Amino acid sequence: MLLSLLAWVVGLLFALPVFWMVLTSFHSEADAATNPPSVFAPLSLEGYRTFFGSDPWPALLNSLTASVLSTVLVLVLAFPAAYALSIRPVRKWTDVMFFFLSTKMLPVVAGILPLYLFAQKAHLLDNIWWLILLYTTMNLPIAVWMLRSFLAEVSVEMLEAAEVDGASLSRTLREIVAPVVMPGIASAALICFIFSWNELLLARVLTSTVAATSPVYLTGFVTSQGLFLAKVCAASLVVSLPVLAAGFAAQDKLVQGLSMGAVK
Repeated sequence: MLLSLLAWVVGLLFALPVFWMVLTSFHSEADAATNPPSVFAPLSLEGYRTFFGSDPWPALLNSLTASVLSTVLVLVLAFPAAYALSIRPVRKWTDVMFFFLSTKMLPVVAGILPLYLFAQKAHLLDNIWWLILLYTTMNLPIAVWMLRSFLAEVSVEMLEAAEVDGASLSRTLREIVAPVVMPGIASAALICFIFSWNELLLARVLTSTVAATSPVYLTGFVTSQGLFLAKVCAASLVVSLPVLAAGFAAQDKLVQGLSMGAVK
């Protein structure tokens, strides 16, 4: 009972900033800016009216397009790569895995200048397809590592039986391997989607108006006049809803996927 109570307390502490953001989003700017905060201040929809009145749909659509398409590309590329590194391991597969991991060791800010110069020369600035390509390369190592651990749990006997029945490699991956590791695929897809949806630095530097994503749009509420806290909280809540909806819809698969391999 004590451990359960402690778990609830820790969980509420983690969720408290989110609850506070939701409450602040329903306050007026004057009440949101008070110090100490006005917890019981009158509720208002001013922040939401301002957000939806400023036409956020292009930025939300750009985020959805970049996140969904990059996630699909990541899964298409990572799934056969993980198969080659687990079920049918290539020579020195550990070196290959380290290479994938090493690509995440370089800070993004260290590579932003060459990416910007290349996009400038190739006329790719403020282009959503350039963001999709960058998000794909950014999330591909993570997906390969995750899917490799999931595919390592697949029984080799199933694959041998498929070979005996004459199934091709593509059919084996599509009809035998994929359904078995679907929780792992869902976990990798959700994490890649969240990383792409929340990415700010690349989108802030490489886009301006046409391809600006929702995180870039949120920075527009921080102006020289100050921080409009109620509007920022309202906008942040709306922008977070697609990720929350995706996580809620895939929560069963996510829990199964993250726990695969934990128990032999």
